[in-house]
Amino acid sequence: MKQNKYPSGWNERKSNRVLRHYESQTEGEAIAEDEAAFELKDQTVMVVPRKLVPEITKLIAKRRPASGRAPRAGRGPA
Repeated sequence: MKQNKYPSGWNERKSNRVLRHYESQTEGEAIAEDEAAFELKDQTVMVVPRKLVPEITKLIAKRRPASGRAPRAGRGPA
């Protein structure tokens, strides 16, 4: 059986908790959560070419706080 590999700080329990959160959301809750992300004053949402995503992810990881976690904006479970 193939063993799952999780990103740093993640495990099966956390992955399942996040999955349950999003699967149990109503459409209205999901829309409200997405709209709230656009209201954040210290973050932005932008469209980038898909092939650049790995490089952007690396840049973000380099600038992440020492905790290693991205700032949460009330989006989903921790």
